[in-house]
Amino acid sequence: MSSITNVYENLVGQAHVVEILQKAVASTRSGDSEAEAGMNNQMVHAWLFTGPPGSGRSTAAIAFAQALVCPNGGCGVCNACRSVIHGAHPDVEVVRTEGLSIKIDEVRELLARVAWAPSIGGWRVVVMEDADRLTEAAANALLKAIEEPGNRTVWLLCAPTLHDVLPTIRSRCRHVQLVTPSTAAVARVLENRDGISPAMADFAARVSQGHIGRAKYLAKNESVRNTRTTIMKLPLTLKGISSAFAAAQTLIDLATEQAQTSADERNQSEIDALSLAYGKGATGRGMASGASKAIKDLEKEQKTRSTRMVRDGLDAALLDIATFYRDVMMVQAGSVDSLINKELEHQITTYAKNTKAHTTIHKINAIMEARTNLSHNAAPLLTIEALMCVLAR
Repeated sequence: MSSITNVYENLVGQAHVVEILQKAVASTRSGDSEAEAGMNNQMVHAWLFTGPPGSGRSTAAIAFAQALVCPNGGCGVCNACRSVIHGAHPDVEVVRTEGLSIKIDEVRELLARVAWAPSIGGWRVVVMEDADRLTEAAANALLKAIEEPGNRTVWLLCAPTLHDVLPTIRSRCRHVQLVTPSTAAVARVLENRDGISPAMADFAARVSQGHIGRAKYLAKNESVRNTRTTIMKLPLTLKGISSAFAAAQTLIDLATEQAQTSADERNQSEIDALSLAYGKGATGRGMASGASKAIKDLEKEQKTRSTRMVRDGLDAALLDIATFYRDVMMVQAGSVDSLINKELEHQITTYAKNTKAHTTIHKINAIMEARTNLSHNAAPLLTIEALMCVLAR
């Protein structure tokens, strides 16, 4: 099996998942009758990868797609494996959304594209990284495709939990549950793969709570670490209503600034590329007919993407703040050995002595409720203001 392990190298702490996927791929090569008998190596046409943020849901799905189309079962170095990673394999479609939802028109276009039999890979594979963002109509359209799969078509859906996907869809998928990698495992990856110093790797792994991508981002970006430091100090500033509103505005401003910084350069390059495709700068009559509408549609998509980026930034900030209260709760329970925010141990200990444990739990629940409300498209500023008022009590 050693030839298959390469595509799974970035799956940290998921040995049980790797074993399941290896056996499924092996069963497609061997024609083993156990697959038909419902054993562990069963290969099915629809899979659902779930797990907490950062656990590697999409990484697992894409690695599985590589293994299915690779002539060597997932060597990680052949042209098929590399083309999947770069989004260039004709038989592998990776669906990523940067908007707030996946709409029915997008699913219909997807179904039209994947209706054909595989051309070179033996399988046609569709990886949907955000199946939890399907609208109800889009999910129903997808359900029909999963109920009546094409010849040698495999659907790989990713979502945080089973409950984020329609029951009718999840009942037709084989479920693969990923877990949060340990802090030590994430730190080792940062050290060995990315060359991060041991102290920084430990810090990034600890505060990212097992989210490998975020850990790397934190370790390599001082400005991101500085922003997190500002966010983590907000609970200490909450003394009343006025400070609550100020903290809420600070959080909104930080999330908006981060989203704007990430979006500005990308947005302009996308508009320039589209304008060039429509003939901008060429001699003659100028851009082709329809250019204006196409650019307006792109700008609308960019605005939606920016909205999602702000909400994602707020969600990440709320998770960071939740770790502050989690550490407070640990101190109140008499345990200081497993603090996430060790750098704030003194402030956390002082805060814990001046508050009650049941109040801390109430505040953590309020943060989780605010995250849920944001995911349901609640107004960000009002949601954060209401939360900060609760935290200031």
